[in-house]
Order: sequence, then structure tokens, then C-alpha cells
Amino acid sequence: MAKAKQILTPGTVFAILMATFCMPLATAQTGAGNGQWPSYGADSGHSKYSPLDQINADNVQRLEIAWTWDSVDQAIRDNNEVIRERGSFRSYAYEVTPLMVNGVLYTTTSLGQIAAIDPASGETLWSFDPVLYLDGRPAVHGFTTRGLSYWTDGEQERLFYAGGRTFLLSIDPATGRPDPNFGRGGRVDLKQGLGRTIDPSLYAVSSPPIVVGDVVIVGSAMTEGTDYREAPPGHVRGFDVRTGDMEWIFHTIPQPGEFGYDTWPEDAWQYSGGANVWTLMSADQDLGIVYLPIGTTVPDYYGGHRHGDNLFANSLVALDAASGERVWHFQFVHHSVWDYDPPAAPNLIDIVVDGKPIKAVAQITKQGFTFVFDRLTGEPIWPIEETPVPQSTVAGEQTSPTQPIPSKPPLFLTNGATVDDLIDFTPELQAEALEIFNEYTAGPLYTPPAAGQNIIRPGWSGGANWWGAAFDPDTNRLFVPSWAHFSTVNIEAPENLDSDLTIRPQVRDLSGPQGLPLFKPPYSQLVAFDMDAGTKLWHVPVGEGPRDHPALQGLELPPMGNFEKLGGPLLTKSLLFIGQGFETNRLGAYDKDTGEELWWMQLPSRFHAAPITYLVDGKQYIVMSVGGGARGEPEQLIALALP
Repeated sequence: MAKAKQILTPGTVFAILMATFCMPLATAQTGAGNGQWPSYGADSGHSKYSPLDQINADNVQRLEIAWTWDSVDQAIRDNNEVIRERGSFRSYAYEVTPLMVNGVLYTTTSLGQIAAIDPASGETLWSFDPVLYLDGRPAVHGFTTRGLSYWTDGEQERLFYAGGRTFLLSIDPATGRPDPNFGRGGRVDLKQGLGRTIDPSLYAVSSPPIVVGDVVIVGSAMTEGTDYREAPPGHVRGFDVRTGDMEWIFHTIPQPGEFGYDTWPEDAWQYSGGANVWTLMSADQDLGIVYLPIGTTVPDYYGGHRHGDNLFANSLVALDAASGERVWHFQFVHHSVWDYDPPAAPNLIDIVVDGKPIKAVAQITKQGFTFVFDRLTGEPIWPIEETPVPQSTVAGEQTSPTQPIPSKPPLFLTNGATVDDLIDFTPELQAEALEIFNEYTAGPLYTPPAAGQNIIRPGWSGGANWWGAAFDPDTNRLFVPSWAHFSTVNIEAPENLDSDLTIRPQVRDLSGPQGLPLFKPPYSQLVAFDMDAGTKLWHVPVGEGPRDHPALQGLELPPMGNFEKLGGPLLTKSLLFIGQGFETNRLGAYDKDTGEELWWMQLPSRFHAAPITYLVDGKQYIVMSVGGGARGEPEQLIALALP
């Protein structure tokens, strides 16, 4: 059975003992209190839960738009000559999740501005423009933001935002101005201090940092589809919240003498890149532990230059947040060649298993797995088995002979690509699907890509993605949204003869017969788990799917779920909210006990961020971001409330 690897410092041992014997269970992971929303995921354990219940099953159908806030970016795009000369700085999508603290709503914008908003009216109270966009388009998805973090010691308070190419900013929420005592003029250059010079065009930050105690912890995003084995390292760093001084660095690609160094080639630490935390992090504030969902290496579909398991890529790593020392880790994928990085913040959940209260951490994955550990020790709650998997046939590649498979909870979506997974609505469609399928190398989960064309299922977008799951502390249920994305990978010799890789992967999506999906439904769905028992309670498709396609007329098919990304979940005392965007663009409310959709609203533009809820002057609001992208839709925050 696979086990988490531990290394416990004396300070960490003391903290664990105190937490085990002296502290009540569930002191910090119980959702957003006092009608506020102070963290990206409601609390630092990413429950995405609020005990508010003014909006409930009896009145949810009366929800209406209370106000709309237009992003302050639009004025810059319209009026700035420099931007007009350089072209439209449009975003990939407006993905921000705002915060609501002490009666003020705080948000970021795609171009890197920070704004304070009246949460009852949507009026802008202040905005600050650090002009990060003048450095040019950031790596990966370009001008994209997912939000910011809040810190207070009871006297001072600060907002921390990381973005652009690429800086960490400290903003005084009372004035909207940078803290002059933090870094240089309120900012820290995150390109410095990584231990080697990096190409700034490949390195960025799109997800919020997390604050634990007096340390603000920052990950990074980077371009993965390069022609070179060299890439920026994804090392994670902690900075003093008051001064901006770097307190520690955790080498996600270990250096000589460090644990995990022997899982890479001897000199890989000098050139290998990735193994970065591009998504959200979680923290147990009582234990002082931060949980890092560390992603895959660069490039992500070929590893002939990085033989070995490649710690700490594709791992969950628990660090002492004050020192940056590793407490324990678990690697989900050894020597990944599938882009199966953990996509979302792990959920810190307090559960009762076989009558025993356990402080646990649950990590959902692109593959449809949910790995659950004791968050103090890293011991698996249920067995995780190292399972033999197919091996690579690509020259120079050496994949791992086994991969870890959790025994509980069950899958929240299907994975792998076999003939039995192809659509079979009609014999004709099945035959067309088989004809397409036979042009590719495919197989069960963890079939490595071979030379030529390959199908990877789930694909680079999951499965689960960055919006993550939601946990209900009242019922100990975990709610997981997912979509059955798959992609193709072409393994070929590089076009660039100067490339220092012997293989170049190219990734794209693939349509099935007559524009239908290639594989069987469901295409997007919600799943509810009982986390005390590790069992599935229910699953429902989200959306009708292609039931109105001409080739499916007369078949009377049930709802299949739409083949598009879902938005982030929002849990309240009474309801589960989930959105769907890019095409459908709607928000739905679901019964938490059955999964029945009780209500839905059409949104004005694309939506796949994570909504929040809060209470102001006795009224409950739900706020979400919409817009952006290639169609140039206005980037907005929309607030819903009862009339």
C-alpha cells in the first residue's frame, strides 16, 4: 500500500501533539462566518461553505440581479494609448473570486488592478492600478486573475495580490495604496530569488497567494508546451507579510542533499522546470501547515530527460508555514507524461471514520480520484494501492511501472479511452466513432502516449479543475463538479532543430462523429460523497447535453450534461449553487440531499469562476464574475439577491 512520506521537525511534532490533545476538532475549517467571505474558498481549508440560509429552496426562484459592477479595466483599454499601440489586452476569461471583509468587497481585474466595492450597491470605493500590464502578456493564459488574499493581526490589515510578470503586491485596504514598507514600494519581484535566471515570458502567477500566520505563500504558473527541456522551476516561497522579505523557499525540484534529489537525474535541478503550484493552496491555521498541490514538470507529455519519479511534481506536500520545512508528502503520479497535475486546492475536512474523529485533507484530481489523508501525519484514510500500468514505447522514455490508485471514495467520473467508452447511441454513430478512434493510440488510464497521435482521457483540463470541490461541515459531505474533457497528444520530432528535446508533444482537442463527443456521457456532472464512509451518495448530469442534435432525434435520451467546463461550487446552509460557462452560461441551485436542480438563471456572458455569498444590512447576496475572453464580453461582477 502506498504511504505518505514524512519528515517531522521538533516544532512540528509539538504542534501536532498540541492539536491532537488540546484543541477541539474543526476550529478553523467551518466555512465563512459572520456573514463574510474572507478567503478565496470561504476559509483557508477551502470548504466554499457559508451557513447563510436567507436564500433557500422556498424562495430561490425569486433571485434577481441586485447590481452589476463593470471592471475598471475597460477605461484603461478604451483610453490608454500605449495599450492601443500594443493591441487589445483582452483576457482569457474573467475568473476572479472576490472577498468580502468588514463590510467591503475586494476584487482584482484581469489587467492587475485592485478595487474595493460597496457590497450592497456595487459602487466602486477605490481602485489601484499597479500598471503590471505594461510588462506585456503574462505566461499561460495571459491576462487572467483568480483573486487575492486578506491578512490582519488585529491592528494592521493588508491585501496581497500576485500577478503580471510577475509581482507580489501588498495593499492597505483602508486607502487602496501600496504598503511602502513591503519590498520596494509595496511590491516584490517574484522573478528574483529562484536560484537561477528565468525567462520571464514563461513565468507568471494567476491564483491568489495564501497567508498563514505572518507568512504570505506564493506559487506560480508557467508555459508547459515548450520545445526545450529548460524551464523556470516552480519553487514555492514564503514572504514576511510586513516587510516582503523572503522567509524560505521550498525546492519543488530538489537540489543536491535534499530529500527527493535521487528521484531525478543528477543535474536536473539546474535545468528542469515546472513542478509548480499554479492553482490554489490550503492551510490549517491552527497547525500552521500549508498544503501545496504541486503540478507537473515541463514539458508535460515527455520525460526522457528526467528519468525517475520526479519528486515533488504531481504531489501534495504539507509544509510548516513558518519555516518552509516539509512535514509530509504524497505523490499522485510518478514521472507524469499526462499533464495530470492536482488541479485544485485540497479540501481540509473534519470527518468521523469508524467512530474516530479525524482531521483530514482531501485532494480531487483530473483523473477522477479523491485521495484522502490524515492532515497531521499524511497517512491515507483508506488504502491506496500501487497498481501496475502500461509502459512507454517512446525512445528514451522510462515511465513508472506502477501508479497509486485510491480504494475510496469511488471515481467521480470515468477515465481511460477504450472501445467500450465510445458513443453508441446508434450503430452508425458507433461505427463513425470507432473509425476516428482507430487513428489514435489509446487505452486505460495511465496508458503512456506513443509516437504519433494519442488520446488522453481525461485530458489536460480534467476531470476536476481549479474551482475545486466544496465541503459541508454540517453533514461531512463533499460535492465535486467535473467535466469529461479529453485531448489528443501528438508525439513527434521537434520542428525546431535547435531544440534540446528529442521529442515534441503537441496538444489539441478532438471532436467525435458529426460534431458529437467521441465518448459516452455524462459530459459534466455533480457528485456528492459521504466522507465519513467514503461512499458516493448521488450523481447528476449538469445540463441537457447534445440531446437536440439531428443525429439523436427520436432516441429519447436522458440528460447527459453539457460538454463544457463547470464553474466553482458554492454551498450554503440550504443549497448548492453551481454554474456552467463558455457556451451555456447559467447558474443553477441544487438540492444538497438529492442533486435535483431547483432553479436556474441565464447569465449575460461566459462564467466558470467560483461565486461567493455574504450578508449586508440583513440581506444575503451571491456574487460572481462573468465575461472576458476572445469574444470581448464585458468583464463584470454580478450580485444576486431576493427582491
